[in-house]
Amino acid sequence: MATSKVTSKSAATAASKVLRDGRTGAASKTAAGSALSQRPSSSKKK
Repeated sequence: MATSKVTSKSAATAASKVLRDGRTGAASKTAAGSALSQRPSSSKKK
């Protein structure tokens, strides 16, 4: 059974900053990508 855990907006923002920063290591980027993959999509419908 799948769990329904969702990354908070503030955690997703922090993860996004990690991915954009060129000074972070591979492990940090992997963790940030994992956190963002648990965030619901932010598609804006017109």
